[in-house]
Amino acid sequence: MKTRTLLFSCLAIVLAGCKPSAPAPAEKAAESPASPAAAKSGKPQVLVANYPLQYFAQRIAGDAVDVRFLAPKGEDPAFWQPDEAAITAFQNADLILMNGANYSKWADKVTLPESKVVDTSAAFSSGFIEVRDATTHSHGPGGEHSHSGTAFTTWIAFNQASMQAQAVSEALIKLVPSAQESITKNTQALKGELDALDARMTAVGRRLVQYPLVASHPVYHYMARRYGLNIKSVLWEPETAVDDTALNDLRGVLANHRARWMIWEGEPSKANVDKLASIGIQSVVFDPCGNVPASGDFMSVMKTNVEAMENAFR
Repeated sequence: MKTRTLLFSCLAIVLAGCKPSAPAPAEKAAESPASPAAAKSGKPQVLVANYPLQYFAQRIAGDAVDVRFLAPKGEDPAFWQPDEAAITAFQNADLILMNGANYSKWADKVTLPESKVVDTSAAFSSGFIEVRDATTHSHGPGGEHSHSGTAFTTWIAFNQASMQAQAVSEALIKLVPSAQESITKNTQALKGELDALDARMTAVGRRLVQYPLVASHPVYHYMARRYGLNIKSVLWEPETAVDDTALNDLRGVLANHRARWMIWEGEPSKANVDKLASIGIQSVVFDPCGNVPASGDFMSVMKTNVEAMENAFR
């Protein structure tokens, strides 16, 4: 009997040692954005694959739903690898807005509830662009990746962005039918702005029809097709110093593609701008805005992009 009592006492001590201590009040307030407790607002939970879809959903639904975008800042959501908590958050969501076009590579490796998943680019899937033999490279925390396969930066052709916004709207009306009137009104306003950007970029494209361009990254396929732009891409990062090898590679491209402008995804360093200028190439920024911008929002970034193109190519 003493032996059994001793064993139970030891077991109680071990279990007490393994039991996690209660977090302090400050720790409770700093919950992970993927934690279930963070989702308990009483509103339907909408999870999105990228920032453009977050912007569309928030702009269209207002405060009728909680929209959650879980990819870390500074990381390309197209190559993000969500952890277990983030995957669980997606699986528990009331609505999952995916970009389509093979954007979220991780989604092929997990099970998501099909009834809750909306492919926002399904309406134009027959027009997806296939990229072949793209070079494998790395930048940021996402590690090595390639842009081979389906081109996925769908929304920078603004007619496609408008169709994605419409898909978001229809999904939200099904989710919160009581908000249909405001959702419809907000959708019309958003699509009106996207259509206006589309018209402005179409005008830019008409001026550029005979002028080749280079791009710092192969993400402008749909924009090039929509607006008739003749773009060839390299694999440069705005903040990474361009070395002599990269510059020589660009000269090889320019031998048969006499571009005088490079389109950058982000603001290039002055050193990179100066190096390009030394070989007769000027720089213009068109930020795809796949993740949350440092300032402004999706629409303000896109308006800045279009204005920059208009100013460069008057």
